[in-house]
Formats: sequence, C-alpha cells, structure tokens
Amino acid sequence: MSYRLPPENVARILETNPDPAVLWSPDATWAVLGFRDPLPDLSDLTRTMLPLAGMRIDPLGNCGFQIDFYCGLKLRDRNGKQLVTIRLPNPNHDLSTRIGFVSWSHRSDAFVFSRHTLTGTELWYVRCEEPNRPVRLTDRLHTVLMGIDWMPDGTGILCGTVPNDRPEPPLPSSLPSGPNIQLAEGRKSPARTYQDLLKNSDDEALFDYYATSRITILRPGCPPQYVGPPDLFSLVSVSPDGDSLLTVRLHKPFSLALPLDFFPRKIEVLRSDGSVLMKLADVPLCDNIPIEGVRTGPRAVRWWPGYPARLLWTEALDGGDPNRKVDLREQLYYQDAPFNKPATPLLQLKGRYSGTTFFRDPKQWMTTQYDRDRRWTTSTMHRLVSDGGSPNHPQLESQVFFDRSIRDRYGDPGRILLEPDAAGFSVAKQIKNQVLLAGIGASPEGNRPFLDLKSLADLDTKRLWRCSQDRSENVVTVLNSDSNLTLLTRSESSREPPNYFLRSLDSHSTEPLTDFVDPNPEIRGITKQIVRYQRPDGVPLSATLYLPANYQPGTRLPLVLWAYPMEFNDPDTAGQVSGNPNSFLRIAGSSHLALLLQGYAIMDEAAMPVIGDPETMNNTFIEQIVQSAHAAIDHAVALGVADPDRVAIGGHSYGAFMTANVLAHSDRFKAGIARSGAYNRTLTPFGFQSERRPLWEAKSVYVEISPLMHADQIKTPVLLIHGEMDNNPGTFPLQSQRMFQAIQGNGGLAKLVMLPYEGHGYRARQSVMHVQHEMAQWLDRYLKTPNDG
Repeated sequence: MSYRLPPENVARILETNPDPAVLWSPDATWAVLGFRDPLPDLSDLTRTMLPLAGMRIDPLGNCGFQIDFYCGLKLRDRNGKQLVTIRLPNPNHDLSTRIGFVSWSHRSDAFVFSRHTLTGTELWYVRCEEPNRPVRLTDRLHTVLMGIDWMPDGTGILCGTVPNDRPEPPLPSSLPSGPNIQLAEGRKSPARTYQDLLKNSDDEALFDYYATSRITILRPGCPPQYVGPPDLFSLVSVSPDGDSLLTVRLHKPFSLALPLDFFPRKIEVLRSDGSVLMKLADVPLCDNIPIEGVRTGPRAVRWWPGYPARLLWTEALDGGDPNRKVDLREQLYYQDAPFNKPATPLLQLKGRYSGTTFFRDPKQWMTTQYDRDRRWTTSTMHRLVSDGGSPNHPQLESQVFFDRSIRDRYGDPGRILLEPDAAGFSVAKQIKNQVLLAGIGASPEGNRPFLDLKSLADLDTKRLWRCSQDRSENVVTVLNSDSNLTLLTRSESSREPPNYFLRSLDSHSTEPLTDFVDPNPEIRGITKQIVRYQRPDGVPLSATLYLPANYQPGTRLPLVLWAYPMEFNDPDTAGQVSGNPNSFLRIAGSSHLALLLQGYAIMDEAAMPVIGDPETMNNTFIEQIVQSAHAAIDHAVALGVADPDRVAIGGHSYGAFMTANVLAHSDRFKAGIARSGAYNRTLTPFGFQSERRPLWEAKSVYVEISPLMHADQIKTPVLLIHGEMDNNPGTFPLQSQRMFQAIQGNGGLAKLVMLPYEGHGYRARQSVMHVQHEMAQWLDRYLKTPNDG
C-alpha cells in the first residue's frame, strides 16, 4: 500500500511554513532567525544511521542522528532595522542547507552554527558587526557524545573534532567469531527496557570508532589548538579562569544490556596541554542501580561560577537506593585548584539532589532536592559564612527558598531568570539583592504569566507584572535591572499569533519587535474553552474543549477524547487546570487537532489523574482512568455538544496504553486511536512510567493493567499506529504488533499501521500525511453518520 494524503484542507495546513525560530542573544540586542521547512521528507529519515549504545549516530556527520534542520539563517538587531541573510559557500553543491544548531557567545557579539554537508559537519563563526563574512572554524566537528562550549573570553570555542589520523571505519566480521554471551552472577541488576543497545563486538568497535573525538579549541583566524590525545569524551567543560578542563571519558568494558549513560567513566581535570591535573573518580559500570536510583560516587560534577577553578559535586549517602530508609541522602563537596588538598564536605541533603542555582556573589547559592515519596521539591538558599578549611566543615547560613509539590501548578513560584557572568556561566539575574521570577501563573481560569521580584534577604515577594486575562504573554528576559524594568515578552492570544514585544513597566507601554502573521486564518473560527467537571469520587477534572468552525449551538457532534494519564498524591493537585484558553491554535504534524477540520469536537488534555500512594497507586489505575473517561463524556453530553453514541478515545505513548485499557473495560466508546503505545507490561518488568515495583513484587498489577491480557474484551474498533524504529524505552514496535495479533485472534476489530523509519513520534511528510489520513478515515467510518457529510 502506498502513502495516502488526508483531506485537502488538512494537507494544506500541514504544509504551511512555520514562523522562524527567534534565537535571542543573551542581552537581547541581536536575534538569529532560524527558518525551517514544515515537514522533512522521508528521505531525511532514510539516511545512514547507526543505533549504538542507546543512541543513534549519524556516521557521515559525526553527530547524533538529526531529522529537523534549519534551512536558512538571518541576523537582525532587536528593533529589526538591520536584517542580514547569512550566506555560505556551497562547494559540494549540496541539494539543501542543513543547519543543526546555533549557539550565542555570552558576550552577545558573535554566534556559531553547525552545517551538515556531504562530507561531514562544519562549524561557522559569525560576528554581529560583520554578518556578511562568516568564518568556517572547522569541517571536522564531532558532537556524538558532547556539545560545544564557549571559552571564558567569549571568542574561542571548546569542542570535539574528528581525529586527523582516524582510519577507515571498522568492517563487520564476515562470520561471527563466536556467540554473544552475557552473564548474571548473583548481583541484582534491574534495568529499564532500553533500545538501540550494543549487540556484539562489531557494534562495540563501531561505537568506539564513531564516539572518539579530540578536544579542540577553535578561534577565528587561528589554527586549531588540540588538547591531549583522542578519547571517548562525553563531557568537556572549561573552568571560569580558562586554565583547566573538566572531562568525563567513557571506557571499557561496555555493556550489551545498558546504554552509554551507565558505561564506566573517568572524571578528571586536565591542564591546557592535556596532562592530567586531578583524577576525581573512576566510576565502574553502573549495572546495579535500583529503580529510580542513582549511581554511587561523584556525580553532577561542575564548575562553581565566580571562583577561578572550584569543582562542586554530590555523592549519594544511601547507596543510590531510594528505598533505603535514611535521614540523609546526599553529601555535597567542593574542591579548588590545584586540587592538592582533600575535598571539603559542604552540606548534606535529606532528599535527592536535583540541581544548583548560583548568584552573583559566589558565596551564595541554592540547592534543590527531591522527595520522591511525596513528589515534593525543596530549594534552599545557602550563604558561605566561613570556608572553615579541611577537616572542618564550612559554616553556612541556610533558609528554604521554595517548597512545594511538583504537581502543584497553582503554587509554582516560577523560574529564576538567569544571565551569563563574565566567564559565560549562568547565574541568577538580580536587581541589587533581589532575583526575578517568571512563571506561567496557572489558575482555575487558565494561565496568567507573571514576573515577581524576590528578596534574597527576607524572601519577601513582590508582583511586578501579570499578564492580562485575554492573552498569553510570557517573559523571555528582562533587558535591564534598574528602576525602569523593560521586559522582552512573547505574546499571543487565541486569534493573534505569537510575536515579541518590549514592555516597559514604568510607562506601561509596549513596542512590537516582530510582526508574524496568522498563517492559517481559515481555522480561526475554531473555538476552545476550558471545561471543568467531577469524577464520581469527587475528584475535580478539566479539559480543553474544541469545537469546529461554524459550529451551531445545540448541535451534537461526534466527540474525540484525547488524554495522557498523570500521577498525583492528592485530589487537590490532581484537579488543577492545565489548559490555556489564550494560546494561539496551530495544527501541525500528526496532531489530533486536525480532526477539528473534519467536523469533530475534541476534549483535549482531558484530565486522567491516577491518585494515591506512589508505591501502590497503579493498583486502581483502571478504575480511575475509566471513571475519568466516563466523566468527560457525561460533561460533554451535558453541555449539549457531544453525541453520547459517537465518542472515540485516543492517545499517544502512555496515552495509547490508557486508550487500550479504557476500551477493554468500557463499552461507551465507538472507536479508539492508540499511537506508539506499550500494551504488555510484563515486557517492561523493572517498572514503567511512575511504577516503582518490579514485576515480581506486583505480578497481579502488571497483568491486570496490561491491555494485551484483556484483548478478548476489546470489542471497540481500535486503530494502532507505531513507528517501525521506535527507540523510546518500553514502547517497542513489537508491542503494537502483538496487541493487533491479540485483538485479531480474538475476533476484534483493529487496524495496524507501521510507519517505516519513524521513531516514537512521526516526522516525515509522507508519514504525517498518512497518519492524518488514517485517523480521519477510521473515525469517519465508525463515528460519522450520513448526515455528517
């Protein structure tokens, strides 16, 4: 069967060119506009790709396999008075321009970008004052394991390059030298169901070959500066003083059961000549990490901004095991160059370390920790009063800065706005001794983004600005930190596309910076609203209800319920509204919202909360999602917009799992769409989503919530769609194939669509068009009547 096209009005909208990405410089003086095609061609997915060690490698580009590229760049100043197309020579006569990434210097006066060619990957350097004279820094860029970093002076680039003396790639053995053997030697080694793993010694040789790079410093007009010999570097980070390099390099033995994140590694500090200044750790293969645990030894190693060369890291005190009952889980350390003294214990945390925020004063910082039992995050601000010195612990003053449930959208205080310091490291943007917080402002009526000012002294919070009720306007950055604050915002409404503005808080004036127009005015007649209702057990729910253009009030339409389950500890946070009525509607890619163009009503992001103790909540998974689905139908019927006899349910990934389960335990749906799902949980035996128990501790639960085990009960027609090269953990393509066979073998109604070369999401033009065709055709067949047209 050949690829098919959806209805003409859908295809036309999917082919609409997207607005360019606006990539602002750190000080927002300049912006790079990155232009993209609406959908890549299938030929972009059929390029040579090597699935190795849990990643996908582009052997030609010496980088991770990439599908979406910029097809052109333009540089503009903030107000748009200057607009320059970045033009590059094309000596190899490539048929298309493939620009992979753009990175700004922290000085905001230059940027670099990668270009993929027929022979490799180039790195180009552009000075904002000379945009017509881009400089090629290298045609041997290597980013398989690590990205690029700017040197502290803001002109040099720290990166990996392909070794100059690299030989031809290793050829696979004509005959295997023997069987591929793995051993279980009596030690627990729980592992998620990872994909694209190494399979044999040939794969190991290929990974070693393509992942090896040489640390290189590139500067315009200068020859490359090489640092040490090539190796399997997965991280290289320069110290604030520019004299030392923090490196992480992988080494053998590799694993055939785990991806590269678990491979053995050496964490070291190198001098500029490549010699080893300090060996921090040699971490063995991490094949015994508990479910939702962390490895032991130093991890999250990084430079501390504001110090010449101070390292900060953490180590687990609980053996990395979240199930172990302990008072303290983490110990943070720091150590200064030249690293000839023992590391200094800094502080201990009760929860699992999850990050650090730094401030202008290097003696002030904030740690964030996570309590997985409560799903709770706590950020604590610290001030170093005295270094103490080894063996004494430093003296700290600490106070809680944020403390809330990660699911509490209404109580989200926002993110601390950051800016680069003089060496390019991120620190909090401050107004004297206050930080700026920008948040989405979730509320029962939808999102009302805001900007707050929070004192670092007494933690008092002052609201500086809040978005109006009829728009969705988010703070990108604050341009200056004096008494007259000017915000750079991205503003949109249900009828106006996103554009960038300058907003003065002093004069209450706004100045438009971009003028992107509505690319699809024909869909502006579509309406949406947040609707709220209750589950039979009293849990409040919500969804975004979309109605087609020209909808006549009182008309009952076929309804599509689209959802994705989420886990919560309590009904209060589960019932919080997550929709945004003021966002600008776009229909792109394989979005189910394209069904609005075919006359369907859609309840999107319909709440499917699974509430309870994190250890046991899946014991009632089915009951909860079925109740939520029925409540959504009942509310849409009560509103007078849905025909109760013509309702479909659909979802992607975990939403597909939900869909199949609902269809196996409810007779109120006439059709289902399940995309890229997992349906047999015994094939994900060491946990899935937020399930913490392995199969052997919860056998009945794993069986009960596996829709494959109830395929004989699925009488509703279900459309199964899956990418043939899905590499998402747990959602093997085999899951959909076996689910289809189970339904078919039990006399059910189903259709299986396997998409060549596609992964967990669907990207190629041909695939996207065909998915839209299949969804519309399936629902038209089972939901529409002759009167629907």
